[in-house]
Amino acid sequence: MIYAIGDIHGQKGQLDRALALIENDGGPDAQIVFLGDYTDRGPDSRGILQTLIEGLDAGKPWHPIKGNHDKMFHDFVTQGAEHDDMIKSGLSWVNARLGGRQTLASYGLDGEPAFLHPANGGLETLSSYDMEARTLSAQELVLQARDAVPASHIALLAHLPLTFETEELLFVHAGIRPGVPMAHQKQEDLIWIRDGWLEDTRDHGKLVVHGHTALEHPENYGNRVNLDGGAGYGRPLVPAVFEGRDCWALTDDGRMPLHPAS
Repeated sequence: MIYAIGDIHGQKGQLDRALALIENDGGPDAQIVFLGDYTDRGPDSRGILQTLIEGLDAGKPWHPIKGNHDKMFHDFVTQGAEHDDMIKSGLSWVNARLGGRQTLASYGLDGEPAFLHPANGGLETLSSYDMEARTLSAQELVLQARDAVPASHIALLAHLPLTFETEELLFVHAGIRPGVPMAHQKQEDLIWIRDGWLEDTRDHGKLVVHGHTALEHPENYGNRVNLDGGAGYGRPLVPAVFEGRDCWALTDDGRMPLHPAS
């Protein structure tokens, strides 16, 4: 038996509720896979990462894997990178739509970003960040973030694996490139893929459990289970439990079967 939690996106209250549901079902030492996207959009990315660190330090059988938003946060703090080639809109990570502004605020860097439109070949580029006490340039904001984000948080983000597997299940943030052996899968697909993946109906050997593409509620498609129920957009975070390939959503009323869609 193994549990999984989809995209959290800074929703600490929702994470606490999901962990309580799992403990009620499987006890305090339940094995849990976290599917990535711990940061951005919600109000407490810092609290999410700290919860993961404390659980791992306590020896809990937790397996957090990397999401695309976790990579963007790490790249901003460590490299000053605002953009990712996979974001076709060209938005800056600091834009509230992507959620970087909310993540920075959780570390005490609450401010109002101003952007150049367009800049750098059409990419939205931060020109200033207006905080209560002062206005920061983009470079100054990166330096402030490096001081504000604990080294343990950066280390966690830097070392998150891309997948976790059991005999019958493959856990990954976004999905896989169908037909490509796991040894040859690319990081950009594992944390970003939608096209060519979501519409694919073939069996992938193992049941693939993922998030990344927000739904109204987790869904089982037979060959994959999407656990991103849209917590980043204010919807409930719904944990799931797997016994073999059988799957249930955990609710206040107990287990609810997640049968494959007909």
